[in-house]
Amino acid sequence: MLPRLSSGVRSSTTVFKRNVSLKNIVYGSPEAKQAGEVELQQHSKIVARQKYLHSFEFHKVKPDASEEYKRAAANIFSAFSSTVPFCLIASTSIRSLIVFSTELNREKYYTGIKSDSDLNVKLTGSWETIVGENDTFVHITEYENHGGFDRSSRLIRNSDHIKAYNDMLPFLTSRSTQINQEFAFFPSSPPRSQGGIFELRSYQLKPGKLLEWESTWRIGIEARRKLIAPVGAWFSRVGRLHQVHHLWQYPDFETRGETREKAWQVDGWSDTVHKTSQLAKHMDSTILVPLPFSPLK
Repeated sequence: MLPRLSSGVRSSTTVFKRNVSLKNIVYGSPEAKQAGEVELQQHSKIVARQKYLHSFEFHKVKPDASEEYKRAAANIFSAFSSTVPFCLIASTSIRSLIVFSTELNREKYYTGIKSDSDLNVKLTGSWETIVGENDTFVHITEYENHGGFDRSSRLIRNSDHIKAYNDMLPFLTSRSTQINQEFAFFPSSPPRSQGGIFELRSYQLKPGKLLEWESTWRIGIEARRKLIAPVGAWFSRVGRLHQVHHLWQYPDFETRGETREKAWQVDGWSDTVHKTSQLAKHMDSTILVPLPFSPLK
């Protein structure tokens, strides 16, 4: 016969069990955490186009500094937008470029950046928000996977560019960066100039639902292709996780509305919307206009 536990021992045991259970529920057991990480990596390998990483940079600009910010970015980007990432360009001496201290120094700078063979980075596009979080600018840069991102980051950190980057900070109230990968079913569009507006639709998925989202959209995208194809489709890897972005382009706001209405008449589209709406916690739609130097516009 086992000895009877005192009330103090029973209470301690209960608290211990409760703490263990709560810890496992909130944080997961080591086995569950490891299994979850493995599952996430497996899902990413299945759904991703492995060749590139895309950095999404969101710059919230002071309302009274918006035009000054655009001039600073345009003066820098316009000459080499197809080869240099925003994070590197912005780190150049902005003020000296704006006042154009000397033509010779500016020419040397552009020549040096363009001839830097270690960059291997492309500017996908740059936009200003007109519906959504106003005074926000979005810049998407493309890196040749993790190695290319590492090389460019080291170059910035170990050069004078990072010191000059601070010259741009007075224009901003906040900034954030997210690293994304393309969905395998739809690589992002190459540079083009079609005019109109862009719509960035962002979906915050429930954890563990990425693979189901991809398989549903792989079918649904064929229905949308009959009317319009997205410019790009990505899912997050670093930064805000479990997030998906779709970028669309329309001639104007009216055409956007008409296209979305017509989509409901296409077989398979309503099923896609119904299924994916069950997988997301919340959704955002942002209307953007391209900046003059954007390769996508």
